[in-house]
Amino acid sequence: MLLPRPVKAVVFDMDGLLVDTEQVVFEAMRAAAGGSGLEMPLELFKRLVGLPSYVSDTIVVEHFGEDFDLESWRAAVWRHFNEIAAGGVALKAGVIELLDTLDARGLPRAIATSSGREAVEHSLGPHRLIERFDAVISRELQARHKPDPDPFLKAAAAIEVPPEDCLALEDSHNGVRAAAAAGMMTVMVPDLLDPTDEMRELALHIAQDLHEVRALIEAQA
Repeated sequence: MLLPRPVKAVVFDMDGLLVDTEQVVFEAMRAAAGGSGLEMPLELFKRLVGLPSYVSDTIVVEHFGEDFDLESWRAAVWRHFNEIAAGGVALKAGVIELLDTLDARGLPRAIATSSGREAVEHSLGPHRLIERFDAVISRELQARHKPDPDPFLKAAAAIEVPPEDCLALEDSHNGVRAAAAAGMMTVMVPDLLDPTDEMRELALHIAQDLHEVRALIEAQA
């Protein structure tokens, strides 16, 4: 598979693409629910992937009921997350090799994530990855959130590359929708969410991992 245009920059999602945080968050939510005598189904969690917290909070309250203590839930999830991730959150396969390839080709790169800056520091800081990106568009910098294209458009503006010349890498459905709406060459690298017919239509390619993405870039002249 060849990309339709030369890649002049790459815009990355973070959770589930660069770092294996989705599984950690699920375990934290399951532990928090269990502490209240509740269950956190995987299918419910999948509905939250790729959403900003204010949207996912609404879904959680709808599931558990209007008497659900959201503030206590948030605190418990964060506590369990920190406990589980105390030893560090693992990088996804191929991250370092892909960044090395971008360095070798002199290609700028940015992150467009639904997570806040604190989460970015927590997940990427220990791996010393933040300094390997030219821009980080965290939740605080976005006027509208995925599936709106705003995060990706802001990322493209920050690295001064037209969106159509950017390769966007996403693992979530809303992320793919956002990147495609921004006009970027979009590749889905699935994590917890399987690709659907809609994803196959919006994305140029469904990659097994970031090693495969690196091969796509290296196949360019």
